[in-house]
Amino acid sequence: MAWRMKGQYLKNCNCKAFCTCDADGDPSPHDFCEGVIAWHVEQGHFDQVNLSGLNVAVVFHFPGPLYQGNGQVEAFVDERANQQQRDAFGKILGGQAGGAWFEVVASLITDFKAMHFVPIEWEFDLRRRHARVRIPGFVEMTNAPIKIKPSDNELHMRVHLPNGMEYKDMEVAQVAMKSTGAIKFEWSGTSGGMANVEHTDKGLVA
Repeated sequence: MAWRMKGQYLKNCNCKAFCTCDADGDPSPHDFCEGVIAWHVEQGHFDQVNLSGLNVAVVFHFPGPLYQGNGQVEAFVDERANQQQRDAFGKILGGQAGGAWFEVVASLITDFKAMHFVPIEWEFDLRRRHARVRIPGFVEMTNAPIKIKPSDNELHMRVHLPNGMEYKDMEVAQVAMKSTGAIKFEWSGTSGGMANVEHTDKGLVA
């Protein structure tokens, strides 16, 4: 099935900004990796199924670096999605419909907790590096600019990965996040990433 998801993307984790997993593959300062990735699909489809305007998120935990696998995930799909849209997101997120990033991540998961169909509140301002995602009963998460010590001035940092599989350009932020579902954690002042991305069944476009 040909598919496309273009829109706003968040990747927040327990690394110190920025996420060192994107640099050399290993998390830092901890030897494990956990957090939340989330999308607001501005334009999208799965074959003839329209995905535009919907939100999805995944909470994850890896006991070591991602490349070592043994990951746990808990997925969330916008409650507004109909059954065809829910099935489409399930296939995309599960790496069953192509897209190198999704296929690779799916191959590293050994414990899929659940997929929930719930309200997902979404705020996203890439220029200001501000975001907020709330999934009532499961996730509370905010992104904000990094503050430079001791001046408290805002730091503007951008990561450019021209050959990236997940994104090509990401604004670096700091995050406060709490997950209270099957995967539980709470972090503050850790790595937050914000980007506009376009993924298809053929791979990352932008």
